[in-house]
Parts: sequence; structure tokens; C-alpha cells
Amino acid sequence: MKRPSGRDRPLRITRALGAVRPRGRPVPPAAPVPGEVLAEAEGLTVRLGAREVLADVGVRVRAGEVLALVGPNGAGKSTLLSVLAADLPPTAGCVRIHGRPASDWSAPELALRRAVLPQSASLSFPFTVGEVVRMGRAPWTSARPEDDEAAVAGAMAATEVTGLAARPFSALSGGERARVALARVLAQRAPLLLLDEPTAALDLRHQELVLRLCRERALAGDAVVVVLHDLGLAAAHAHRVAVLRAGRVAADGPPREVFTRGLLSRVYEQPVEVFPHPRTGAVVVLPDRAAGPSA
Repeated sequence: MKRPSGRDRPLRITRALGAVRPRGRPVPPAAPVPGEVLAEAEGLTVRLGAREVLADVGVRVRAGEVLALVGPNGAGKSTLLSVLAADLPPTAGCVRIHGRPASDWSAPELALRRAVLPQSASLSFPFTVGEVVRMGRAPWTSARPEDDEAAVAGAMAATEVTGLAARPFSALSGGERARVALARVLAQRAPLLLLDEPTAALDLRHQELVLRLCRERALAGDAVVVVLHDLGLAAAHAHRVAVLRAGRVAADGPPREVFTRGLLSRVYEQPVEVFPHPRTGAVVVLPDRAAGPSA
């Protein structure tokens, strides 16, 4: 069979993944107003089996800001992100996206309002990098082909994967896959971005690149939620941080106010030092190795 090419191939891709562009025409959301709440959770509780992963969590995500979710392993960061994305229903509480209960949106409507980057990206089909990024355009049923091409090209350039366009996704390194997956999310052009550990597999240069892109999207009016383990990255790039501990929000606010020695030492059960960077004044967090681990 002749291998599909050009504009026919993206449609084949989305069909293979079970994500065919919907036949209806869901209306894209209007550009958000700065400060508008695009996602929020109130009284959120999530139980997985017998374990309570989140308990009475409340958080708001506003247009024009980067919100970093931080905390130790098992604190509930990825679970909270999944619930905010409407990918995981809560056991109790309310989740709203663009002012409506998450369950009220259809899948096509959600795809125009929020884009999700999971922790890991894997595909069972031999797609090229360019094809994977183009999958992000699947929700845009009424987009012109030139709009699709511009979105894909812009996303690939921003994440520095343009030169990988013809390579099989399966042949990439972990860091390259992570950047291609982020390019797919950016190509979706949703006003709410939910990113789960986007810097985990990246080197120093590309960690900074990804967080700068988050800031740029917020400056353009989007809302960005990013799960991070690196407190230095969170302090440098996030407008606001929510610190999770044992399924609850221990603190929520600007990094300068939230990242204190006492709070972080308690949350991570590891003594830390917190001080301003001598040149920029940004918050710097380092382990206090002289003090040893907390009891």
C-alpha cells in the first residue's frame, strides 16, 4: 500500500491513535482575560483504592501565570494535575475548567481548552517527530491547513526539534522525546497548559528553555501548571507555587513568601538553606548538608 503523505497522513495518525478529529465543530474559547481563573479545585479529595492521595485540596489556576506544583515523592502532585485536566475524576469536591464543572465539557471541547503533557511519552506506532507534533492539531476541526502548519512549525522551533522532524520518534533519546512531546502540547494552542515534570529528562540548557517557554506562554495570556522537583527552577520561573505534602496543600503563594527554611525542611524532611541569589535576588534553595537529615 502506498505510504500516505502530505495532509492525508496526519488524519491517518489521529485515527490510529483513536483521536480522530471530531465531526462536530466545538467552539474554541475566547482569549482569557489576565487573572481569569481557567481551572480550580475546591474541597478536592481523591482516593485510589484504600489510599487517600489528595485530601480537601483547593487551588486556582489563573491566566497569565505559571503555577508550579512542588513537594516530595508521593505528595499528590501528578494526581492533582490529572484531576485539573479532567483526566481523573475526584472522589469528592469540585473541579471547574473555564468556569464550568469539568464533567460538563465534552472531550473535543476540553481539547480546545487544555493541553496535557504526561510524565512519559511512548508510542507503539513508527511515527516521525513531525507527525507526533502534528497530532496536537487534531482538536482544531475548523482550522485552515496553513494554520496547522504554522502552529506545528512554531512549536517545533520553540522546542528546538525542527531538525528532528523526519526521524522516528522511537529512535530519540529521552530528552529529545520530552521536547517533542512538549512541542505537541504547544501546537495544540490551548489556553491552559498542564505539564507533568517536563524537565525531568532534560539537560541544563533545555531545562531553562522549557521553563522560559512556560513564562512566555503565561506572558501571552495562557495559564501554565507545571509539576517540578527542582525547587530552584520553581523559584526562578514560577509566579506562584503550591507546596504539597501528604496529599494536602501546605502552602500556596509567590516563591519568595512560600519557600522558607522552616517550611521546606518540614515538608521534605531534610534541612535546607534558603537565601537570595547575590546578583538576581531570586530565591535559592540548597540542602543543608552540614545539618544532616531530619529525624
